[in-house]
Amino acid sequence: MSPRRPARSERAGGRDTGLGVAGAAVTLAGVLVNGLAYLVPVLAARRLDPADLSALATALGLVAIAGVPGLGLQLAVAVHHARHGSSDTRRLTAVTAAVCAGTLVLATPLLVAALDLPVEVPTLLAVTTAAVVLSSRPLGELQGSQRFLRLAAGMALLAVGRYSGVVAGLLLDAGLTGSLAAGALAAALAPAVLARLARTPGRRSTAPAVPRLTAAQVVAGCGATLAMLVISYADLFLARQLLSPSGAGAYSMGTVLSKGALWAPQVAAVLALPRLARGDRRSHTVALAVTGGCGLVLVLASTLAGGLAFRLVGGPDYTHLGRYAPIFAAVGALYAVAFVLLNARLAAGVRWAAAPLWVGAAGLVTIVATVRPRTVSDLLLAALGTALLTTLIMAVTARRSGPAPAPASMEPVIAPRRADRVSRPRASRAAVGGRSSPPDRADDPPRSAPAVPPG
Repeated sequence: MSPRRPARSERAGGRDTGLGVAGAAVTLAGVLVNGLAYLVPVLAARRLDPADLSALATALGLVAIAGVPGLGLQLAVAVHHARHGSSDTRRLTAVTAAVCAGTLVLATPLLVAALDLPVEVPTLLAVTTAAVVLSSRPLGELQGSQRFLRLAAGMALLAVGRYSGVVAGLLLDAGLTGSLAAGALAAALAPAVLARLARTPGRRSTAPAVPRLTAAQVVAGCGATLAMLVISYADLFLARQLLSPSGAGAYSMGTVLSKGALWAPQVAAVLALPRLARGDRRSHTVALAVTGGCGLVLVLASTLAGGLAFRLVGGPDYTHLGRYAPIFAAVGALYAVAFVLLNARLAAGVRWAAAPLWVGAAGLVTIVATVRPRTVSDLLLAALGTALLTTLIMAVTARRSGPAPAPASMEPVIAPRRADRVSRPRASRAAVGGRSSPPDRADDPPRSAPAVPPG
């Protein structure tokens, strides 16, 4: 029996690309996404008056909130594609996009009155939101099929489509409405480009029809994504309500370190998700080790250079908060581990996968409402305790549920794997000789880390 070959993340042009290259590409794409998102408010501060600047920030926040179902859709598509192969999810994607965009349009009177927005802005935001949600399907297919180089390209293309129009409008002094209109137009081009990028050339699968992705799976992905956002931002919202203006400002500077520790290792979760969906225990262990190790390094770095970190983030006025830097970093590092565990629960098909996160968020709000901390340190200790307890609960429940079971059968989406091309002729020769096929050939389930379709 030939030794098992190491799994590859993507094969392009006849050459295998390892997970190291894929991870670097996804990381760079994430940096580009965050960089463009940061560029818009920086540029707007120099091109718009304060009222329009606030309206633009509000508009971008509305798109982020309305686009949460798109993130859930991408997560659900990735898990489904990894377990079952390609299936037609276009209708479900269109319905999700229509619901998100339609909600913004229907809420126009409320948004205009409550947020003081121009009446045409919600419609423009609806176009952008629909484009973002529609783009989530091809991104999920790329992630689920482990074509990570194309996933990185798709992330970059979506970011360019989402923000380049707004940037161009600001540079041309088009004002708030003109910039958002340019952004909607540029974003509307992204879904078609990404659909072409995710297209799988070659022979389609001849396997029996795979189970369809259901609305319940998308809702589960949306709930998980929303839970991640709520629990990771809850302390920041509470700081604004309970602390003095100077204390809330100091706390917001500290959460920059928390978010850095939270999102820095997320490439491990992106790469591991398809393999978690196939029941790969080793990927689960490696993702936790990488995420935990990265968090530990960041906490140690914050301990040694906390004052410098706050000086770089907020300037010399916040250097005195350096003693809190390791605690802020620890909060983000714990939630990073919790999110890897959450992905594992989703991949295993656990019901109410995000329930521990919702319990943690509710517990933090309840404790803070009861104790009512008035200093940065008091609120930060409550946030740290919540993050630690929530992560422990996620770890215990993940250990009990175990990894996702490997699918009973999984035909390749594009072309047979090399192992299949070798084993099938041997089975045929056995049949001719009147002997049954060995059970470790045709009847074996696929390996936990299968080869992936060509990129």
